[in-house]
Amino acid sequence: MSDTSGFTVQHKVEYARHDGVALHGSFWRPKGDGPFPVLICIHGGGWQQGGPDNYEYWGEWLAPRGWAVFAISYRYSSATQKSWPECFLDCRAAVQYVRGKAVQLGVDPDRISLMGDSAGGYLSALVALAGERSEFANRYPEDEFARVSTRVKAVVGNYGIYDLYAQWLHDQPIRPNDHIVQKFMGFPPMQDRRAYIDASPMTYVETRNVGPSFYLMHGNQDDVVHYSQTDDFHFALRLAGFYTRRLVADGAGHYFVSDPIDEPGSRSAWLAPRVLRFLQERG
Repeated sequence: MSDTSGFTVQHKVEYARHDGVALHGSFWRPKGDGPFPVLICIHGGGWQQGGPDNYEYWGEWLAPRGWAVFAISYRYSSATQKSWPECFLDCRAAVQYVRGKAVQLGVDPDRISLMGDSAGGYLSALVALAGERSEFANRYPEDEFARVSTRVKAVVGNYGIYDLYAQWLHDQPIRPNDHIVQKFMGFPPMQDRRAYIDASPMTYVETRNVGPSFYLMHGNQDDVVHYSQTDDFHFALRLAGFYTRRLVADGAGHYFVSDPIDEPGSRSAWLAPRVLRFLQERG
């Protein structure tokens, strides 16, 4: 654990071990007694790459401002290995770990929020909406906190994927040699359309799930995940009665959430105070 001005940081914190794979995260904690609200950050990368260090700047920026940050890893997909539902179950376990270890971590178990970008936005939304469903519960009964709730207060979704079939269609002309959704699921939607529906956050936008608040950001020049994903998800949340806010990054493309927050004029510098204000109000 390293000690810096205003916070401490610990890397390689093991939060679960699934199918022999150790799952780690980096934990930034404000100095002081706590308990502090906590933001679990889930990186993007097409379910194929990335890691906790994608949120290093956010941990260093939010911790001195009173928020603990736990940026996590999860299992990837590849050309020969799917990662649905494995990576989703990994992210569920991260919420359970933080809630189960709240006293030791110095965080408030009733103030857990999620933040993700791209594939991480997908995972954040799905955990918030479907994490408590019986078909996903207790898949890893050996987890120390397998029966702990996965409820969260709020979700910050940045250029997320919320409808897998829509993303699969979008990718056909855009990335013909890298079908990320198909690799994630392990098969094309023509083989099992229902499975794509069951794995999509949009499916679980229902009045019975109303609870977490959503803050959704998307660039209107994003050619990796079309902004209609966020528009449609935001509209569905409104119809179901969720608290939801949508932020448009005019002229922005994809990928910028992991950029330095203290870099003058960066998109992350523009986004960070808006995210903090939302979390202070709703997280």
